[in-house]
Order: sequence, then structure tokens, then C-alpha cells
Amino acid sequence: MYLALKRIKGRIHYLIRESYQDGKYLRSRDLFDLGVNPSRYIVYPGGNAYYIDEQVEDRLRSFGVEPTSDELDDIFWGFLKPEIRRAVEHFQRRGASQRVRLSQAEEEKIRTQVHLFDKRRLHYLKYGSMDQRRIVSTPPKLFRVLLEKSRDEIEQYFMEMERSLDPSELKTYVYVIFDLRRFFTEMIATIMPQGLDQNKVDEHFLDEICRLNSNRSFWAGMNLEGRLHEYLIRYVIMYFDNEYGRSTFLDDYVRNFMNSRRFYRAPPKKSSVNLDEASTIFGVKKEALKKMPRRGLTRLYRRMAQKLHPDKGGDHDKFIKLSETYQELLQGKK
Repeated sequence: MYLALKRIKGRIHYLIRESYQDGKYLRSRDLFDLGVNPSRYIVYPGGNAYYIDEQVEDRLRSFGVEPTSDELDDIFWGFLKPEIRRAVEHFQRRGASQRVRLSQAEEEKIRTQVHLFDKRRLHYLKYGSMDQRRIVSTPPKLFRVLLEKSRDEIEQYFMEMERSLDPSELKTYVYVIFDLRRFFTEMIATIMPQGLDQNKVDEHFLDEICRLNSNRSFWAGMNLEGRLHEYLIRYVIMYFDNEYGRSTFLDDYVRNFMNSRRFYRAPPKKSSVNLDEASTIFGVKKEALKKMPRRGLTRLYRRMAQKLHPDKGGDHDKFIKLSETYQELLQGKK
């Protein structure tokens, strides 16, 4: 059993649903409509005690479902009075410290049955990493939570998990889970998507969401209605209604570069930079640029980078050219 949310006439309704096996597919069915206020089914007899109204259990039993008290507690936990929840929350941690060892059968199911899109979502929500090239080496136990769930239950699970994302992460999250990085060769595709051609990023996103929408194996056990699935509409909203969060690319780049110079000295290399071109890029006379010490060049670079950085409304190509020129000039200075 699981708690599901559904928007009906502009209001959020809560339902108790169940995933069940139907032939070779896992499907879902509604067991109980909790309406817009599930807390009305919680009874407080006094003190810190509470129990779930018997009509909920009676309704579930009519479907042949025998709910345990733990299952009902999990469903209604978020609707308890805050003071009661604080008083009994330590009981909700049952089994939290137990280590579960995956069986060979579970590992095989994770490898063959858990969709890559679900793995990318869970990987980002767990680690917050934009670079998911190592997802194949992620411990399989991370994905165990997705086993034996219908597509509807999986989507409801991710809806709940995604509530923890900061608004500044939403667009980046969508960029990562649809693996839009793979369509670009630029170095910044993995670390600073806002520096890419956004029209092209938009096109690839729309192509990918339409491809997923028509993927019958992904939606196995659910009906395809010939329009964008309601579970995918939220990603369109996340993507187009939000902006990328502030990128730390420039800070990380300068810090990593300076750290690397502390421990490594590259062999002398003759600069191939044309001083006339470098003078134009940095906006100073070439004589001053030629005499400028390394520290002064770095300060100048940081000042210019702030102006040309795509996050600040600057030009992407000019920013890349500035960085390349800075590196070559820096290598040419003792």
C-alpha cells in the first residue's frame, strides 16, 4: 500500500493505493479515497496516543487487504498533529539501522528491470551529482526501493522525494535525469548547462520527454492516452518555469587550477597567443599585458570573467575564448 496524490478540480486529493500483480505486469488500484484532509481519519483518545479510524481498515479488508498498523502509520504519518508526531517519532525509526543484504535475484531484477530513467532520478536525489557517468558503479542496494512497485507507485514515490529539492535545483535536476548532457561535446555540458545554446537544450528536452512518453515498456501496466502523461507534465513545469541555479563553475575552475599549480610545475611552454588578440580580449594594451605579473593577470581574468560569464548575461563563446587565452598567457609567464 502507498499514499497517492491526485489533483481533482484544482484540489489535491489523497488516496490509498496498492500495487498488485496482473499477469506479467504490476498495476495499481485505488483502495480508499481519503479526500482533501486525511487527518479526519486519525482519532486521538488522549495523551500522545492515536489510532486510525476503523472504517479505513474495514474498507481495505473489503478489497482483501489486511493492513498492518505499521503500514497505516506510514500512510498517515504526515497528517498527525505536530506535537504528537514529535512525541512518538522515535518509534517510527523501527528497523532503520538494520542492514539489508541483496539477494542474487534482487540484484538481477535491479539490473534488468529498473529503468535507467529511474536510476538517474534516484542517483541525483541521493548524491546531487550532475555527472552521472559512474551510475553503473553505484551500489545496487540504492535502487532496491524501486523493486516490486507498479509504475504508478514509483512515480508517486518520486513525487514525494522531489519535494526536498530546492527551487534553484529543479531545472538542473530535469537536465540531468533526461541526460541532456550527452547531446553536447562542450566541456561545460556536465558542469554548467546554462552556458550551452538553450534553444538546442530545449529541443533535446522536448524530444526526450516525448520519447519517454511513448515508451511502452516504461509505462508497463498503465494506459497510454495519446497525450503527455500527467506524471511527465511536472517535468515540463520544472524545466520551463525555473532557471538554473548559480553555477560554481568559475569558482571551482580557479580554485582547482590554483591548487594544481601548488603541487605541479609544467615544463616551460612557448605561448602561441597573439598579443594583439589577447589585448583586445582583456581590454588592455599589449605592452601592459606583456609586463603584467601572474597575480595581476589572474585578477584581470577574474574581473573579465565576471563580465563575460553566461550566468551574468555574458557571451558563452567570448567567455571560453577568455579562459583559453588566460591559460596560455599564464603558462608563458614565469
